[in-house]
Amino acid sequence: MAAQTVFSTERLRRARFAVAAVFCVHGAVTGSFATRIPWIQEHAGVSAGQLGLALAFPALGASLAMPLAGAISHRFGARTALRGLLALWTLSLTLPSLAPNIWGLCGALFVYGATAGMSDVAMNALGVETENRLGKSIMSSLHGMWSVGALIGSAAGTVAAHIGGDARFHHLIAALTLTALGLVCCQGVLDVVSTQDEEAPPRFSLPPKAALVIGAIGFCAVFAEGASLDWSAVYLRDELGSSAGLAAASTTAFALTMAVARLAGDRVVDRFGAVRTVRVGGAVATLGGLLVVLAPHAAVAMAGFGLIGLGVAVVVPLAFAAAARSGPNPSQAIAGVATITYTSGLIAPSAIGGIADATSLVFSFGLVTLLALGLVLGAGVLRPGARGATAPARADGAPAKSSGPVG
Repeated sequence: MAAQTVFSTERLRRARFAVAAVFCVHGAVTGSFATRIPWIQEHAGVSAGQLGLALAFPALGASLAMPLAGAISHRFGARTALRGLLALWTLSLTLPSLAPNIWGLCGALFVYGATAGMSDVAMNALGVETENRLGKSIMSSLHGMWSVGALIGSAAGTVAAHIGGDARFHHLIAALTLTALGLVCCQGVLDVVSTQDEEAPPRFSLPPKAALVIGAIGFCAVFAEGASLDWSAVYLRDELGSSAGLAAASTTAFALTMAVARLAGDRVVDRFGAVRTVRVGGAVATLGGLLVVLAPHAAVAMAGFGLIGLGVAVVVPLAFAAAARSGPNPSQAIAGVATITYTSGLIAPSAIGGIADATSLVFSFGLVTLLALGLVLGAGVLRPGARGATAPARADGAPAKSSGPVG
């Protein structure tokens, strides 16, 4: 493998903060969109069933487009690719609110998802590259910054909705602001380019087998996350008779638990390693699932949901990092894992609802508990490669070479 540019320790630190800011911008788009879905539904004149159909299109667009990210990064370089893909993603925020009907909404959400997926792969690949060169874990905190961005975007969207603001105007202002911020942030990320003798990754290909196995771990974590986010409030209301305010608070508490755990997760991973962290996290999430299933009252269930969030918080960041180190094409492997996790996030809410209709919500969260237990049993697939061998330290403390080009 050809040697890559060596960056100073200070340059790598700046790059870490820059890519963290990129994650925050990416999350803010999602938060801005999610809070205005009711306005978008009313403006497009779609029913609840039609809205459910339309909301499947972001995952469809992301799944189809994510494999392209590796080829784009290889062709233009990591920084340029991220700059362009992130700008497309932030600007796509304007599209759903402009949709006049169900077909326009489906098309807008397809583009929205496609740009989300490609920029997601590009920023995660560059995050892993920065992590490898630093020689310590940063992926958990990067995903924590994504959660922070989502909370910021949600807060701004909540204010806009509260004052009755037109989502078209709100999303235009948000898109322009986030695009400008994203372009500034991208200036500070590592500029990793492929050498002339490196073969370009295929535009479309099946993910490598290693990514499929790693993706299975991500599937378990995202399923538990999606089920808890979408159904915790309903569970407290319907199964335990909680008030609407307390039920809603459980969802907010879960999201905050996830964000805090991810921001603090890197220190835990560096101390105990990815495998042990995920095994313990899986045990914590399993305990949380048992508390939810067996809860006699709301406080116990809320504690259970909090433990689920705490247990699964760092799994997806570690899955992306493990995927990037599993083969010669980091972006291709990350795209494979991301496709699986996107699919899990898509099917989790409807699967929980379907199982609850056939049995009960308690039984549904029994399944979530079993999937959390799967993290304990399958954590070994996240065992990292020799990170120290990938980026050996020089006398001045800077890594000697990278683990390879992004994409």
